[in-house]
Amino acid sequence: MSLYKQRWSELAAVKRELAERDWFPGTSGNLAIKVHSDPLSFLVTSRGKDKRLQTDEDFLLVDGAGTPLEDTAQRPSAETLLHVEIYKRTSAGCSLHVHTVDNNVISELYGDEGGITFKGQEIIKAFGLWEEDAEWHIPIIENPADIPALAADFGRHVKGSSGAVLIRNHGITVWGKDAFDAKKVLEACEFLFSYQVKLLALKQAKSLVR
Repeated sequence: MSLYKQRWSELAAVKRELAERDWFPGTSGNLAIKVHSDPLSFLVTSRGKDKRLQTDEDFLLVDGAGTPLEDTAQRPSAETLLHVEIYKRTSAGCSLHVHTVDNNVISELYGDEGGITFKGQEIIKAFGLWEEDAEWHIPIIENPADIPALAADFGRHVKGSSGAVLIRNHGITVWGKDAFDAKKVLEACEFLFSYQVKLLALKQAKSLVR
């Protein structure tokens, strides 16, 4: 199997699994996986597709500027430049962007603070943090309509071979060394967001019955 087909298969498997979790409402979200490093090329989801379906037009091969390398009528995801920032700044091999209710709620609740830090959660080990009382910080950036401006701001927070950035009321973008690693980061982040939303709701309910 060629490297291109192998990467396509890996990304398709991630897309299928995340679609089963309903993490692509209204054709939202986008996924990418690196094919070559030099020169940079990667597969990215086509724009406006129902990601619950599997087709031969699900992904496009693009270059380091996000420009399609194939003759196609399809267009790459509107947020392809976010993936460009990741692959140009890190050694990551896969990046995922999804919109969920929980990550949007967290981004709005903590957006004015510029991020949220989690501590004392066992699942933080998914980020490779094993020390006692480890902390995991996720920056939250604003969501300008201009994608190049968004990509430039986003890029300032992209560091390391794995990580995550929340875009206010726009979803989360994560990256990892490969598809497995990126999905692990995404799952751990979404667990933390869901936990925090539920914890705040319970605290509020408890305060009202006192």
